[in-house]
Amino acid sequence: MVELKLTEWDNDVPPDGDDYSALLNTLRLNEGFGLFFVRCSPQKGTEIVEEIRTDLPQKKIRVLKFEKPIEDFYAEVEKLEDKAEIDILFVSGLEHSLRQYEEARKLTGWSSKETHHYSWKGVPRLLINLNQQRERFRDDFNFSFVLLVPTFVFRYLLQRAPDFFDWRCGVFELSRDGDCIEKESRRIVAEGDYKEYLALTPQERNQKIIEIQELIEENREGKNCEKLFNELGALHGSCQEYEEAIASLDNALKYKPDKYEAWNNRGITLYKLGRDEEAIASFDNALKYKSDKYEAWNNRGLSLKNLGRDEEALASYENALKYKPDKYEAWHNQGISLGKLGRYEEALASYENALKYKPDLHEAWHNRGISLGKLGRYEEALASYENALKYKPDYREAWHNRGLALANLGRYEEAIASIDNALKYKPDDDVAWNYRGLALANLGRYEEAIASFDNALKYQPDYHEALYNKACAYAQQGNLDRALENLQHAIALNPEKYREMAKTEPDFDSIREDERFQVLLESRSTTQS
Repeated sequence: MVELKLTEWDNDVPPDGDDYSALLNTLRLNEGFGLFFVRCSPQKGTEIVEEIRTDLPQKKIRVLKFEKPIEDFYAEVEKLEDKAEIDILFVSGLEHSLRQYEEARKLTGWSSKETHHYSWKGVPRLLINLNQQRERFRDDFNFSFVLLVPTFVFRYLLQRAPDFFDWRCGVFELSRDGDCIEKESRRIVAEGDYKEYLALTPQERNQKIIEIQELIEENREGKNCEKLFNELGALHGSCQEYEEAIASLDNALKYKPDKYEAWNNRGITLYKLGRDEEAIASFDNALKYKSDKYEAWNNRGLSLKNLGRDEEALASYENALKYKPDKYEAWHNQGISLGKLGRYEEALASYENALKYKPDLHEAWHNRGISLGKLGRYEEALASYENALKYKPDYREAWHNRGLALANLGRYEEAIASIDNALKYKPDDDVAWNYRGLALANLGRYEEAIASFDNALKYQPDYHEALYNKACAYAQQGNLDRALENLQHAIALNPEKYREMAKTEPDFDSIREDERFQVLLESRSTTQS
């Protein structure tokens, strides 16, 4: 999330008091209905309640604390027992209702900028309820309401429940003291863990975001602001809010431009957005401040690979391994780039190094199998795919490529079973349907093969390889018309390739003398029937 774009407090609603004594005196003097807003953190709100209880023992005080979202605030107050005896009702937890509303809006297409940055595009039911029932609050409840709200909720009430807010009797700003803010900031940073952020529910994540924003707002010059912005970036990154993550990291870098971790994390986020040139620039900045940061060298290599600059990517991975020889990710990534360059023997050596340090790295077993397949070592490739599946039984690509290795070994029944497993995880995989058809055709089961090619074409109507293979299957059945029709479609999509292939295709031997077949091979027309 980008930095909170709030106007200055004094330009919105001047506080009636900026300390505890002003609130205390107001509550001591108030009789009957009153509506007071206290902008504070949840922790500070708890402290305020206890202090007021101590300092106003003559007042009957109740606390209405919401732990989950509500829609009808009036109804919740109405449920309270002994309302006639209450002098002061403290209310906290309204943020749960607003966080849930924002998450729902995001799920229906709102941007996170609109949700987190107080875009007034809609109004939660809770606030509609407050606007519509303000007179009932005044007429039915003869006591002081004290709403303990963080900045997030205060802005919501001010902007989206103006009728209710206009009835305020006082607004107070009670911040935590500097030592408390620094202590809380240190706690947030110490507890920060990206893996734990990934496990948070949307509501928990939003709560954490707001908690950090509150700390930043309370002390923008604090020495932990840079670290808090880093945590904010990690939280946004954990839920794929990448633009907001970048903005948070940019704010962190304003406080500490040489923070190499922030540059590295910024690069990772840009990489995830597909903005690889910018990602490389960020990784370069990280390495400018810490040249031995092996993670940045490895990540830089990934972005270079995405740009097709595999030779440069290899150099980056080698730098990563120079500083950390047991970084299995760099060995694995090096293997991928070597494979893309056709250097399969070297790629195998890289994968084996990756597996030496992490034997259960299923991706390395899978990619090792691909390199072995490229070298024609199908039995070894098969063993590699099976190792990948041992560690990840639902690894669709490994089932798929295992099927290809089996087909190359002439074990077509087993190949079909393996490809069927791949299709179980991705039924619309047009490539898998095509290869399944080829295996069936090799068994002479042409009707089933044609059905498989049809499935491939259902998901990819312009799949020229499936059209060509379907033509071959029809030719083997002696169905000349359908063979020519599908061959014509394939040639229309890729004339040079399929005219050349058809000239020597054994499957077409039975129709090679047909005049229409010969015309297809000689014609330069690509008109599709």
